[in-house]
Amino acid sequence: MLDRFAPLTAFLDDVAERFGVPACDCAVTLHGEPVYRHCAGFSDPEGKIPVSSGDTYWIYSATKLTTCVSALRLVDEGKLSLEDPVEKYLPEFGKVPVKVPFDGVEPLKNRLTVRRLMNMTGGLDYDLARPGLAAARAEGAQTTRELVKSLARDPLCFQPGTHFKYSLCHDVLGAVIEQAAGQPLEDYVAQNVTGPLGMKDTTFFPTQEQLGRLSTQYVHLDLHGSHKPMGQENHFRLSERYASGGAGLLSTVDDYIRLATALALGGVTPEGYRLVSREAILEMSRDQLGPVRPEFVAESPNTRGCYSYGLGVRCRVEAQGKIPVGEFGWDGAAGAYFLADPVGEIGLFYAQHVCNSFITIQYLHPELRDTLYRCLEDQL
Repeated sequence: MLDRFAPLTAFLDDVAERFGVPACDCAVTLHGEPVYRHCAGFSDPEGKIPVSSGDTYWIYSATKLTTCVSALRLVDEGKLSLEDPVEKYLPEFGKVPVKVPFDGVEPLKNRLTVRRLMNMTGGLDYDLARPGLAAARAEGAQTTRELVKSLARDPLCFQPGTHFKYSLCHDVLGAVIEQAAGQPLEDYVAQNVTGPLGMKDTTFFPTQEQLGRLSTQYVHLDLHGSHKPMGQENHFRLSERYASGGAGLLSTVDDYIRLATALALGGVTPEGYRLVSREAILEMSRDQLGPVRPEFVAESPNTRGCYSYGLGVRCRVEAQGKIPVGEFGWDGAAGAYFLADPVGEIGLFYAQHVCNSFITIQYLHPELRDTLYRCLEDQL
């Protein structure tokens, strides 16, 4: 089995030279069974500490998989509907104004729904310096609910449902989950997702021990992979009490491959724990954009036009070789990459710790995916 993955190993061993990625870790499962694991590079800037399976990473927007799965589980439980207006849970979003050209605003005409939060057509942006949020932080707002409430102080960028814009929508979704579940986001996730899946190092609020295993975080300085170490913080954690549903998780490859495996198996773990229904997986991984799909494609050149956006994930809408319609996943600001293929029952999770890396998103991730499928060609 290992010989089959020789091309994948060669690829991972070469990411430092080709892409300027000093450290990486990758795991693959097939039909629920682990079939591949490889680490490459060094966890420290001096190149003395080899990458290990215990290394932790900020997975940034790969967090969105956990948040959207949590929302879909609440849908399965009958505690939430995709068509629910967000104002049912967060009343301040019922009267938020909407920008119009030339610095004007107009009333909210299209309802902001849970679905529109999940498919990024909610009208928000990713401006962490927005006036309402800055004011709330200055006033001492700390919790997820307090800080998300402040996002409604500023106008939406467009009427919900009319455009695609990658944004803080999933942070707002995290607050919706809190209200629908009747408990903090981190508690719902721990009790229903990470705990039952055995994801012991996946958390919004890492311990000092977990932070002590954090792989050195770098920033790319150019398109050639030049890099330097940066701070170890996650700037999407807006306070020590804020659980960012969009980008707040710390995790390991050993942990997050468990989520990829469950989703690749149609929402159930190899041990039989039903995370979400198969119907939820189908809904999550289908095109949710319709006529505004070209806006997603324009924002995501690495998708090569073969994907649209589902409920928190890129979703394959055109088959290519052995890569089927229905393969889905997402990535993170430091280069994490998540793949679930319910057709072939393939799960992959890859982690690195390099921010501001255009070459990772544009070139490394697609080549990683394509190399994986070549290695599994005779199994599909």
